[in-house]
Amino acid sequence: MSEEAPVTPTPVATAADPAASPLPPRQTARGGGRMDLTSGPIAKTLIIFALPTLASNVLQTLSGSVNSIWVGQFLGESALAATANANIIMFLMFATFFGFGMAATVLIGQAIGRGDIDAARRASGGVIGLSLIFSVAIAVVGWFASDAILRWLETPVEAFTLAHDYLRVTFIAVPASMLMVTLMMASRGAGDAVTPLRFMILSVVLDIVFNPVLILGLGPFPQMGIAGSAMATALAGTISLAAMIGWFYAKDHVLRLRGRELAYLYPTWGELRFIFGKGVPMGAQMLVLSGAGLVMVGLVNREGLVTAAAYGATLQLWNYVQMPALAVGAAVSAMVAQNIGAHRWDRVSAITNSGIAINLIMTGALIVLLLLFDRPALGLFLGTESPAIDVARHIQLIATWTFLPFGTTIVLIGTLRANGSVVPPLIILFLSMFPIRLGIYHFAYPALGGDAIWWSFPLSSLTSLAMAWAWYARGTWRRPQPLAG
Repeated sequence: MSEEAPVTPTPVATAADPAASPLPPRQTARGGGRMDLTSGPIAKTLIIFALPTLASNVLQTLSGSVNSIWVGQFLGESALAATANANIIMFLMFATFFGFGMAATVLIGQAIGRGDIDAARRASGGVIGLSLIFSVAIAVVGWFASDAILRWLETPVEAFTLAHDYLRVTFIAVPASMLMVTLMMASRGAGDAVTPLRFMILSVVLDIVFNPVLILGLGPFPQMGIAGSAMATALAGTISLAAMIGWFYAKDHVLRLRGRELAYLYPTWGELRFIFGKGVPMGAQMLVLSGAGLVMVGLVNREGLVTAAAYGATLQLWNYVQMPALAVGAAVSAMVAQNIGAHRWDRVSAITNSGIAINLIMTGALIVLLLLFDRPALGLFLGTESPAIDVARHIQLIATWTFLPFGTTIVLIGTLRANGSVVPPLIILFLSMFPIRLGIYHFAYPALGGDAIWWSFPLSSLTSLAMAWAWYARGTWRRPQPLAG
């Protein structure tokens, strides 16, 4: 965010200058829970920093599951299908903006690392302003285009009206939701992962409580049906956002804006150039992963209803297995960015190695637990007598260990993007998710049948790990990257 005059960031140290000492802070501010990620024991700091993000991810997923239960139990299968169709659109919207938020966290992390609080506020304000413009535009367009969007998705006739009501209210909630996500990402980039967790807890609790109240019209509240579920999420997000902003100012958070700093909400051309230049490839990474997921669903559906049901239940469990990798990858990215900003290149490899080890331990433990208790876990989604359980267990045995190389790749990509290297990871993910994975499926299917789908997961993940490691070990990502000025 801005000050009286624009600040040109200090150039990033190169790998040839690993012992460069941190620059003295030009400005100081209390962090409101901010951790120093540039000193102290690396593994311990990384674990402490990653755990709140992991907890936030778990809570968000649990909230979605509970809300689906409310909708399914109170309103039936058509309503549940309606929310699924609407949520696809919301995921794509947030995936598109995700890259911009991650690009801003690189700027914030490196600025915090070199002690330049003003530059961190400038970057935070720029992405918040961009988020507000982007989200309001999406909300307005989405409100008027809801019918066309649902027809494009070929939403079933039985669910169309319900989906329309749900989607319109959801679009109203987009600005608050997107601003909340942006603030959380910015806060983590500044080294504060506890504040986002506090307000994720508040949002989840409010969402779970408001859902039945507004769906059924309990007490003085009107009965809103499926629109009540969307309104519950909107209210929970808005209240949590207001509370988080109040907390930022009450605790004098490092990213709070006052006085002339409020002008930082108008991003400069330099900030926009960096955020778009780095953010578009980062957002494209999310779209590649989601696109690959849609393709795999199509291939699985060809194998019949039982296999499709088995895969659906397996995905529910895999959502939790992948969470340590996503949390550790995000923590590694923020920690590496701060150390690059502080010219502590001597710590970057150690942070990456610690992240890989922590991910392998946490993900490995989850995989072992899942394989030991897969039947009762799958029974929660399929019913204990479903013929799909044996198919799902077969899928688990072949493919669940995919998340070990997948998680290692995520950690490596987190390190690369901390210095602005975002195009090579995009290429790596695209190659592994499409030509390699689909190639494995195509050539193995005559011999393995449906099992070719499941074997394509670990084999493509190993390939992406090999490519990511090659770029990490020998690539040019360690060179200084031009930042916004």
